[in-house]
Amino acid sequence: MKSEFEGRVAIVTGAANGLGRSHARALAAEGAQVVVNDLGVRVDGGMAPSDASLRVVEEITAAGGHAVADYADVSDAAQVDALVARTMERFGRVDILVNNAGLLRDKTFAKMDLADFRLILDIHVMGSVNFVKAVWPIMRDQNYGRIVLTSSSSGLFGNFGQSNYGTAKAGMLGLMNVLHIEGARNGIRVNCLAPTAATDMTKGLLSAESVDLLDPDSVSPAVLFLVSENAPSRTIIGAGAGVFSTIQVLETPGVYLPPGKRSPADFAARFAEMQDLAGAATLDGAFDQTEKFVRAALAAIRKGE
Repeated sequence: MKSEFEGRVAIVTGAANGLGRSHARALAAEGAQVVVNDLGVRVDGGMAPSDASLRVVEEITAAGGHAVADYADVSDAAQVDALVARTMERFGRVDILVNNAGLLRDKTFAKMDLADFRLILDIHVMGSVNFVKAVWPIMRDQNYGRIVLTSSSSGLFGNFGQSNYGTAKAGMLGLMNVLHIEGARNGIRVNCLAPTAATDMTKGLLSAESVDLLDPDSVSPAVLFLVSENAPSRTIIGAGAGVFSTIQVLETPGVYLPPGKRSPADFAARFAEMQDLAGAATLDGAFDQTEKFVRAALAAIRKGE
């Protein structure tokens, strides 16, 4: 049976190793034509052999798939634009973008050099922005596009020594939310992946048993779902060891505090009520919160609260 990915063109960043390699191989195995992008930068920021991407292409080709290696520093918009232009010359379209490229510069916030903070933002945030910006007009013209941004539990829940990385990965949620709204009418669906896997970035932190279970290949089925024709949009999927979850940002209904009763003590007295998750829900956009607050305030005022 023909796969829905046959004829689709996918770009995967950071695809020479780890999760990116698994994503590229999984897409190719389903029939997509894959552009394997990796600059050859090690986790510590140094340069690695540049033929790593070619090895992934060879693996895909040997398995009967179609892939090409191409190189761009994700933080350099001109290089990214050139890669996307070459992709259009080769294939005539871009259907799928998986933003996976990344590196770490871990240190406690007190000891962290701001240059390392900026580096992580440049790679993870601007790297994703640069690629999305380059493919966005193509996907709009096609009225079809699937974009995956790679977030992390470090950004969603926090992790010691990763203030830079956590900030960058939390930023993927804001980018996803806005792109979801702006791309909806042109058939562009944007989602986040929050993966955990045994890669060069994490192996030193994991037990031997965990390393065996946290195979990067066990994460890639989530990517295939998030870039499929029937994919959701504005969804965060957590994935690791073959376990998959959804992660949601919820807001409680809220509590109206009348003028004169908004002191810290008044907050403390009603704080448990503010935190009550009964009736909590996701919101479709920023002004939904504004409208909700206005409705709640008006209702309370009319009741004489």
